[in-house]
Amino acid sequence: MNSAEEPQTPSTVQNCAHSQVGLCSRCKLKEAYNLSDIEATLSTSTATTAENRQKQREEEEGGKPAVDLGEEAMEMEEGRSNLSNGQNDREQLGIARIESIPEQHAMPPPPVPTGQTQSWLLRLFESKMFNATIAMQYLYNSKEPGVLTYLGNRLFFFDNNEVDFYLPQLVNLYINIREVAEVLHPYIVKRCRESVEFSLQCSWLLEAYGVEIYRMAKKKPQGCKLRNMILSEELRPPSSIIGPLPFLPGGEQRLKTHQRSRSDADVPYKEGGMKRSVSSASSRSFLVPGDLSSGRAFDNGCECFLEAEPIVYDDVAGQKLHCRCSAPRLQPEQEFVRSLTAIGNRLKTIQGKEGKTARLISELALLNLNLPARVWVPFFSDTLKHVVLRIPHTAGCVLNSKDKAPYCVFVEVLTVDDIHQAAVPQKMSDAARSENNMAATAEDLPTVHFSLVPPNGSDHDDAWTHDDDEISSQLSIKLPPMDTLSQMSVDSTTSSDSRDPGVTIAAADIRRRLSAWVQAPKKQLKHSVEDPSASALSEPWEEKVARIRETSPYGRLPRWRLLPVIVKTGDDLRQELLAYQLLTALLNIWEEEHVPLFLRPYKIVVVSHDSGMIEPIINACSLHQIKKNAGEDETRPAGSLLEYFRRTFGSPNSEQFLRAQENFVQSCAGYSLACYFLQVKDRHNGNILLDSEGHLIHIDFGFILSISPKNLGFETSPFKLTQELVDVMGGIGSDMFEYFKILMLRGLIAARKHHERIMNIVEIMMSGSQLPCFRGGATTVRALRDRFHMNCTDEQLHNLVDSMVEQSKDSLTTRLYDNFQYFTNGIL
Repeated sequence: MNSAEEPQTPSTVQNCAHSQVGLCSRCKLKEAYNLSDIEATLSTSTATTAENRQKQREEEEGGKPAVDLGEEAMEMEEGRSNLSNGQNDREQLGIARIESIPEQHAMPPPPVPTGQTQSWLLRLFESKMFNATIAMQYLYNSKEPGVLTYLGNRLFFFDNNEVDFYLPQLVNLYINIREVAEVLHPYIVKRCRESVEFSLQCSWLLEAYGVEIYRMAKKKPQGCKLRNMILSEELRPPSSIIGPLPFLPGGEQRLKTHQRSRSDADVPYKEGGMKRSVSSASSRSFLVPGDLSSGRAFDNGCECFLEAEPIVYDDVAGQKLHCRCSAPRLQPEQEFVRSLTAIGNRLKTIQGKEGKTARLISELALLNLNLPARVWVPFFSDTLKHVVLRIPHTAGCVLNSKDKAPYCVFVEVLTVDDIHQAAVPQKMSDAARSENNMAATAEDLPTVHFSLVPPNGSDHDDAWTHDDDEISSQLSIKLPPMDTLSQMSVDSTTSSDSRDPGVTIAAADIRRRLSAWVQAPKKQLKHSVEDPSASALSEPWEEKVARIRETSPYGRLPRWRLLPVIVKTGDDLRQELLAYQLLTALLNIWEEEHVPLFLRPYKIVVVSHDSGMIEPIINACSLHQIKKNAGEDETRPAGSLLEYFRRTFGSPNSEQFLRAQENFVQSCAGYSLACYFLQVKDRHNGNILLDSEGHLIHIDFGFILSISPKNLGFETSPFKLTQELVDVMGGIGSDMFEYFKILMLRGLIAARKHHERIMNIVEIMMSGSQLPCFRGGATTVRALRDRFHMNCTDEQLHNLVDSMVEQSKDSLTTRLYDNFQYFTNGIL
């Protein structure tokens, strides 16, 4: 071949061996992320016809056919045009695309032949480094129809959890960019058919992020259409037909693992003084979804498995079986979440904290009439599959808020293998009331194949040893106002009443457990009428779990767990969800780069534009409560943070103190950088927690990026670093203070290296968004990018960190803002 016909090697990669063995990793990284060059290459390659390109490759490689992104883009665009001509709506297009995708995705997509003339962009997409993060970046930035279609198809081959992290971005793109919506539609439809949880998350986000667009649009937007499809149960899995069952020994035909669930059980009711029993088939007409007084508000009346527990897999076809009746899949969980948020709306109308607490207890008692049920806590469904057993109504508490009424509840759940096919336990009031029968009930649940306690273990400390670290890393808390004595008294009184399923433990056993608890040492704060949620903030999570488990009728079930939930109404949690994503991305970056910085992102579920749920943080208390409790105790010295560390962790030279001090420094450095990058404001001591291991944890990210309280921009320091925090580190010039600055520098360098992952999240969410943090427009994004200091050398970054620490240390504006919060809200 003539040398003039050989493809030219880019000047930037002339010194590598890519011409013999393909692109080296250095060239791939350098070239792949230059978006303008990639698009130019793509346009050039697309202009070449498929016939000429194939002839050229045949001449070079002996007739071997060639495939490049330009040809593939033309074929995809032609196919997409033909489909759109034959099918007028996007829904039909989505279904057609789904049918071409295999059901199982264990294998990667078919490889595309490589060659020297293949475009840089396709090389990136086919490389091992290609992931959901890069796919999201190009879905947002690319305007080429062929590229968008290719990316939409590649979503099917990513891990579900990897894509689910970017679900807010996918939904926002679907709502605001029609071209992207067309390529995302098949993937979203397929996931909705497969997962009830994914369907609910999509419908909630579509409502929350599209509420402004839906109001102003003359025609029904694509986001509204998709949400209606989901809620109307159009996106159900295909019904599976169960064929003849194999004959078992003894000539008996039966389904696997027989167990009736409560939702499938007969429905008793009274008529004319006689008790009758009506089957689910005839009782569906009596179901009133959301009617808490019915006792079946969260029951969908499924008829598929009245005689036995669902078969997980068909022995013949080897495929997972689904519900074959027309019972709604989404309705039970929808009604459960709607009931929780409705309680918050009703609490707002009650005056006084004591009145709100009393109303909360009565509301939760009514809710308990409909439990257990096949419902779950939304932000734990992916990591801990479970069904809800009970919500201890006297354990809930109303949190501090001027105009709203957020509240915290603790939910008793039973872990299962499959939420939609596991047996739901009966109400304990309908079952035998003895402890032996409760143990028998636990043995009658064969669908779950793991336990949180040893087979012969009964000690509650042993029961929580296995998963205690996992729980501590995932949960958080605002605890109830009542002590255990009053709680048990109310529980016992209510259970003897006519309506609550109640505590079914023998009275002598209750007295024995109560006596043991009263004699145990207490580690929680005093009860405060002004702040009823603060009395149990310092109670260790393990003690709280054991206390509630002792009084629960389901506490003897070996797979019993307790989950905390904060329900908020009247607050926009979309910005909190964005902060969660950004904090999680920063934490992942630092873990990948082996920088020992600590962040504790807490999960958020956005139900609508003004309601949602928050994952509490357990074993943690606000700095305000720590200082307030120390000030009220006359036997203790002044309520400084250093004194609290000494009382809690021992002398400054003890191993426990030094470990807690190291945790404090790592978390303080991590949140200092996060507050600097995201410009987090409103950093008073009520929004900063300290956990039982010494970690500092920031909460409430209502003011980030371009907004501040009252838009005054009062907090001007890069982050909060008071003299109290410096004292815990050992003071200026100490080893731990220098370690703090080293961690800041390492964290800044690591974040700068992967800054596009942060920018990608923010830029996509800013598209068409009405969130307050984006009021600054493009200036907000530019300012965020500037805070990564891409043009600075390492030495300049070192000086920058020193300057930020010096500027933040005991800042005047920080002290003035703390004083303002003290005089206006009483926050110490």
